Amino acid sequence: MGIQLETLVESIKSKVKGALLRKSKKKKPYVKMDKSASVRVEIRSRKARQLIDKTLKVADRPGKRTLS
Repeated sequence: MGIQLETLVESIKSKVKGALLRKSKKKKPYVKMDKSASVRVEIRSRKARQLIDKTLKVADRPGKRTLS
């Protein structure tokens, strides 16, 4: 019984070590990329579209004047 338990513990240890090694090998250094000009334009146009939608929503309700 003792030998079987040792064998089991050793196999579990080796599996855990192997999993940890595989996990650490998969991690590659992260290189942050700058936004391209087209992405910046897209972001600006989305923000502009949201502002226009918000303004039109307020304009449809003449009794309420706040832009929230």
